[in-house]
Amino acid sequence: MHAVIIGAGFSGLSTASYLAQKGYEVTVLEKHDGPGGRGRQWKSEGFTFDMGPSWYWMPDVFETFFSHFGKKTSDYYTLDRLDPSYSIFYEDGPMAIPASMDEMEALFERVEPGSALRLRAFLKDAAYKYDVGINDLVRKPSRSLFEFADSRVLKGLLQLDLLSNIRSSIKKVVKNPQLQQLLEFPVLFLGATPSNTPALYSLMNYADMALGTWYPQGGMYAVVEAFYSLAKEQGVRFEFSKEVSGFEYNHGAISHVLCGEDRISCDLVVASADYAHVDQHLLAPAYRKYSPKYWAKRKMAPSSMLYYVGLDAPIPGIEHHSLFFDAPFDAHADAIYTDARWPEKPLFYMSAASKTDAKAAPEGGEALFILIPTAPGLEDTDEILAHYYELVAERIKEHVGYDIREHQVIKRSYAYRDFVKDYHAHQGNAYGLANTLDQTAILKPSIKGKVSNLYYVGQLTVPGPGVPPCIISGEVVALEIQKEHPLRS
Repeated sequence: MHAVIIGAGFSGLSTASYLAQKGYEVTVLEKHDGPGGRGRQWKSEGFTFDMGPSWYWMPDVFETFFSHFGKKTSDYYTLDRLDPSYSIFYEDGPMAIPASMDEMEALFERVEPGSALRLRAFLKDAAYKYDVGINDLVRKPSRSLFEFADSRVLKGLLQLDLLSNIRSSIKKVVKNPQLQQLLEFPVLFLGATPSNTPALYSLMNYADMALGTWYPQGGMYAVVEAFYSLAKEQGVRFEFSKEVSGFEYNHGAISHVLCGEDRISCDLVVASADYAHVDQHLLAPAYRKYSPKYWAKRKMAPSSMLYYVGLDAPIPGIEHHSLFFDAPFDAHADAIYTDARWPEKPLFYMSAASKTDAKAAPEGGEALFILIPTAPGLEDTDEILAHYYELVAERIKEHVGYDIREHQVIKRSYAYRDFVKDYHAHQGNAYGLANTLDQTAILKPSIKGKVSNLYYVGQLTVPGPGVPPCIISGEVVALEIQKEHPLRS
């Protein structure tokens, strides 16, 4: 049975390996000239940049994935735990976030006496949510409410805090605004404000503080290469520079995948490409799962303005990961989630992988990745990108006394237009679908298409955005396929 997978991002690579391991013939079609999808790599003048994901969290998810194939992550890449995990630049200066829980509790106690014990209790509860969430909830295909009639899940529903929000939970732990921002930070990956994100997602705080922030030597692209290598070991065939343009059908099923003049016969199709694009532009109208109105109403996670910057000298006072929270959080959040507009004083994130990985930059140089979250659907211009680069350069200069513009060797911008052009990203989003309560589990776009042999994986379906959920997405869909389209013995 031949399965064609559209897209060689993490969810596509995961699905491909799981299906091939079980004996399916698998072909992956990828628009770009190599694997990775949003996790691609860009090299120029001796500098190397991860173009998308740059945080390695939830190491257990990666280990679990490789263990299903009798492998370990160490068979493919080397992991280093970062300490400090990252730094946060507030208006009055930086705060280094330690890797050690003892040091973390000491930090909280220094800033707000009495908060260390509350943090410990909060993270104990978050550990339970992580266990149930990652091992039970996110591994459900979410095609029926009956899937959740599980004794462990039902028993823990109240403890999972599905109906309260993470901001209210955090306010019970700390009153200090800086510590509140520190605890709210991880849910920013989920694509909604803390006040609109279920308290269940304190599991992200457990991932952050207890499981730690890691760096795979060679960058996140080393992980892409590992997934790619594993897929090939399972017998997966890859065809790059192959953009899918449509399908042919036979009795309500896809019979051929079209790539320009090429017709590729198939028994199954798994779309790891942008769900909305496949549903609204590649499928014939009669086979579309959702309407244009449905997609227009989806709450999307933010888009981003990205800058890849190579410097000729090291930047001082900066850790591998730095968060610049030196401007009002709620004002920037309002510009993303409430009244879509360009933010006046944006928060931003900067990664300097060369602080950990000497190969990321030429000797004596520095490789920076700068990200400003923006509202989805805002069409950028060269002038807007230039304006915000100047703004963040000034803010960095204020904090560390180093002007990146004076040391700039190369600079590349990447924003809305690029997400649409490269990934057909719905509304130019960078992170997928927002993880709000009304877009959780069965309320997300379904993994099963209207067409009988079409399935979806990735950040616009369950479990949701982020590299670990996309990896799990591949496993979930592969199991559904094995149930509904079993191989003949």
